[in-house]
This record gives sequence, structure tokens and C-alpha cells, in this order.
Amino acid sequence: MTNRYARRAEVSSRILLVALLVWQATFLSGCAVVSATTTSPSRYLAERRADVLTTGRLSNTAREALRIVGIENCREAPAACRDRLGEATGLTQEQRLSALSELWLEAALAADKEFGRWPTASARDPVLDAWIECARHAWAYLFFTERQPAQRAFEEQQMQVRDYYNYAVQRTVERLFLYHAKEAAASNGAPRMVSQWQLSIDAGPLVQKEQGAPQHLFAASALRFDGLRNTYRRGGLGATLVAELAPPVAQTKDVPFLQSRYPVGTAVLSFEGRSLSEVLTTHSIELRLYDPYRTAQVKLAGQEVPLAANFTAGYGLWLARSGFSTQALRSLFGMNEGIVRPRIHLMQPYDPDRGVVILLHGFASSPEAWVNVANEVMGDEVLRQNYQIWQVYYPTNAPVLLNLYMIREAILQTLSRFDPRGDALGSHDVVLVGHSLGGVLARLLVSDSGEAVWQALPDHLGDYRDKNEALRTGLGKYVEFSALPQVERAVFIAAPHRGTPFAVGALATIISDLIAFPKALQDQISGVRDALVQAEPFKEGEALPPVPNSIDTLSDKDPVVRVLAQLPIDARVRYHSIIARENTEGALAESMDGVVPYASSHLDGADSELIVVSRHSVQENPKAILEVRRILHLDLQARPTPSRQRSSAPR
Repeated sequence: MTNRYARRAEVSSRILLVALLVWQATFLSGCAVVSATTTSPSRYLAERRADVLTTGRLSNTAREALRIVGIENCREAPAACRDRLGEATGLTQEQRLSALSELWLEAALAADKEFGRWPTASARDPVLDAWIECARHAWAYLFFTERQPAQRAFEEQQMQVRDYYNYAVQRTVERLFLYHAKEAAASNGAPRMVSQWQLSIDAGPLVQKEQGAPQHLFAASALRFDGLRNTYRRGGLGATLVAELAPPVAQTKDVPFLQSRYPVGTAVLSFEGRSLSEVLTTHSIELRLYDPYRTAQVKLAGQEVPLAANFTAGYGLWLARSGFSTQALRSLFGMNEGIVRPRIHLMQPYDPDRGVVILLHGFASSPEAWVNVANEVMGDEVLRQNYQIWQVYYPTNAPVLLNLYMIREAILQTLSRFDPRGDALGSHDVVLVGHSLGGVLARLLVSDSGEAVWQALPDHLGDYRDKNEALRTGLGKYVEFSALPQVERAVFIAAPHRGTPFAVGALATIISDLIAFPKALQDQISGVRDALVQAEPFKEGEALPPVPNSIDTLSDKDPVVRVLAQLPIDARVRYHSIIARENTEGALAESMDGVVPYASSHLDGADSELIVVSRHSVQENPKAILEVRRILHLDLQARPTPSRQRSSAPR
């Protein structure tokens, strides 16, 4: 019996031992076993790209660097953590500097929340200091580690650190503008102390001689524009910015152009020093802003790097702040605060090495008519390097011949102002692009009138033009004109060259009756009326005929319109037509776009004619925009010298 119980106890002990071994193998050793799971592409990318900027948490690479030196949590004592990370062994320079840049980014975001406004009671600005330290360590990573930037071109870590640098520079510039702009401007470019930094500033394109320092400054990366199809950027180093300059000083009628109030610039913050240790200890820094239209690459710390750019932000902000749509209607009906004479709007600072594309909008419109055309042209890298855009904004209630005279003078005066000798590229390679009424004006700008318009006037005016000097002088400048010598190509979009029956329709008649000339515009044509009063055919007290408005002078029944349609286009000018038709039904010759018949828009001798199924506002149709770009590329190929590639050196 005793042996039986002993055997049972022995068996039980063995079973218990086996159970313990199985439990140990299953649970205890399982703590050291690595399990594998799969993840989705979106989660994989999110985890790889997650960092303080995107999620508010440190990136995997930064946490890995901290774990290597035995740090699990850096938020309880961030300053001590950064010091320890900066001194610890076991890390490469790239690991250390990228992690420190992100930690300083985290510190800057926290300081911004804690301090907000710069504490005026202290000479130190902790928020500014943190942003500059973030940029400093990113700069050190990019240019002063074992490998050059080109050797890390495909690494995500370098892209993250570049983003830290760009964002830190953006926030540095914004803070300097808010709290230190006056002091920096007063230094006239000389170094001055800001917080703990000896700072030099070259504001470049964001400070204009006539308008001074910006009134407001915007981060281009933060701007979004409804109504623009695309935002055109260039990747690279630097913070992309848009300035809002003060309105220009009241200009006289002899100054017909306006330079953009919204120039763009790219800011680069550099740190003095030729070695890593010098860069990490210096307090001498330079902030320089570049014009991205002129500079594509910059040399920094001995390395050629691409310069970041945003080519849409300034244009979009200009349109958003312009108030054109309201002003155009006020102008049409002769109300106050309308436009009474043409203005040439330069989309970017004048560049003598670029050709000029001049856009002319249509009736009751404004530069807003070209909202996507201008943006898409400037979004094309080759076109952007070779062209600059000017937009003509003019009172569309004025008669065609009056607008023709004023616009012609405005273009000539603007060209003369920026190129007095007439030897710049922009004075020889002008391309006109006009829509609707703007297309009619564009064609007349490249045509010669001879005596034809005089002969189309009422007989009593034509008969007495030679007998009455006042009449010939007052009226002659409007009816005698020649092609602009600077223009070598033109594009006419939905242009009623032979007038339109719409101009005599019921709706057009109502609009025509509402059109009025403000006093300032009446003064523009006072010379004509004075000449008519002095002319022999008119007796004292006899009522003068009313001055026709733009609708009156677009009627397909108007004799002057018929004569203008027959004027020859200068033989040296290449021209193209873009014509809309409402639908594909019926013969092309009998089609129209809802306003202008095909027969009025068609021109014999055009280098090309594109038909687009569209209503009258065809200039915003993607096919029409592509055609404008095609024509501009063709224009470049036809030049006697090949298209230039702009210098990458800073200017």
C-alpha cells in the first residue's frame, strides 16, 4: 500500500513538473519571442513620417536616438535632455543633430504657447531663441555632418530635417517681423542684437524703394485660394513668404503702371562658422530673402542647393485683395471709385531679361478674367523663366478708339519707364493676349489705321478735318494709329473683330442706357468735344451728338467697326485665334459662343485657329489655357536666339 501511494505521488510530481515546464515554455519564454504583424501602406507611411510637426509626438528616429543614450522621456526636463543628447556617445552626428533639431522644434512650439507675445520686460525672447536653435541644428545636420546633402537625397530623415529648418525659418521671420521689424529696418542692413543674436538682414524683394517695408507678412505655405485650379511651388530649402506692401503714393495720370503690392520671397537663415563646433556655438546669423523668379539655386556652406518657391501665393493674394469685380461694375456705370484710365499691373518686379506677355480683359471685366490663365502660364517652368506678365485694367465703358489710345500710351510709357533705351528683351518680344473686347483692342494695337478711320466718320467731320486744326488735333490721335513696334505676336480669344449683333439686342440696349461716364473720364475726351464745338459744321447752340460707349462701338452695324475690321495687321506680327462655339451642332461658319459669332472672330491669315466648345468666357477653359501655353512655347522656339536658362547664382 505504501509503495502504491509512493508511486502515485511520484507520478503526480512528474505530471506537475511537466505542467510547470509547459507553462514556463508557453508564458515565460514567450516574453522574449518577437511576433510579426502586417500593416497597411497608409499606416506604414504615417508612422515613418510622423513627427512633432504632423502629430505632436517625436518621430521614430528621434525616439530611437533618445533610447540609444538611455532617455525614455524628454518632456519632464527638456533642457537637461537636450544637453545629455548633445554630449552622449554612441550616436552619429546625423542622429544627434536631427534629434536635437526636432527637440528644439518641440521646445519652440511649447514656448510659443507659454509666452505668446514677446516679454517686453526682458531683453531675451525665448520663443525666437528656440526657433533659431531649431534652425541652427537643422542647418548643422544639412551642411556639417559626415555626408553631404546630395548623399542623403533619397532619405526621409533629410526631408524631415529640411522641413524643420524651413518651418523654423518661417516662424523666425514672422516673429522678427512682429516684434523686431522696426529695429531691423533702422539698422539699414548692419548687424544688430536681437535677443541673444547678432542679426544681419537682407530683405531683398520684400522691401520696395517706393513703398518701404511690408505692412503685413504671410507664410505662403499657409495660404489657400478658392478659384485657382493649381498652386505652383518649387521644392527646396527656405521659407516661402508673401509681403503686403503699402499702397503706392498717389500717382499722377502720367504714371500708368502699378507694381505688385504682393511680392514673394524665400527666406534663408544662415549661421556663421566653417566647422560643426563653430556653427553650434555662434550667435552671428544672417537672414537673406531671395526673389524666387530670379534665383533657383543658392550656394550655402559650400553646397549648391535648390531654393524653395511658391509662384502662386503672391498672385492669389493680389486677386483676393483687389476688389476688381466690384470696381469693374462701378466703372461700367460711371459710379465713384471706379477706374477711369488704363493701368498696367506688373505681376512681379520688372525683369529686363524676360519677354512681356500683356493680357487685356473683356467688356465689364477686370484682371480677374485671367485668374487661371496667368497662374498656369507662370506655373510652367520654361515660360516662367522667359516671360513676365502685365495685366491691363481699363474702363470698359469708354469707346473703343478712346480705350485704344489710352492703352497704347500706357504700354509705351511703361516700357519707356523700365527700358528707356529700348534694348531690353521685354521691349522686343511682347506678346498680346486679349479676350472679347480686349481681343479687339489687341488686334488694333498691331494694326495700322492710315486714313481709313477718318474716311469712315460722318462726312461733315471728314470734310472739315483739314480746314479745322482743332478738330484734326483733338480727334486725330484717336483715329490715326500704327502697330506697336514692340509687339511680335498676338492671341485673340473670342474677339468680335467685326462686331456682334448682341450689341444691338434688347439686353445690350438696356445695359448701354445704364452705362455712364464719370467726370474724370469725361475729362479724357474733352479735347474731342472742344474740337467738335469749334468745328465749322456745328452752329452755336446746336446739340452735339452723344459720345458712343463701348457697346455702341461694338455693334456689327456700326460703320466704324466695319472699317476697323478691315485694317491690316502688321506683316511682322504672328497672330492666333481661339474661338468658342456653344455646341457642336450645325456648321462652324454659322456658330457662335452666345455673344460673338464665329464669322466675327475668324481672321484669315492666322497662324493657328483653335475651336473650343464653350460659352463666351472661353479664356478660362483648360483647352484654351493649354493653347495659350503652346503658343508661348512656339514663340520661344521662333526667337532668333534659343530660350535662355536663368542663372542659378543669387542676385
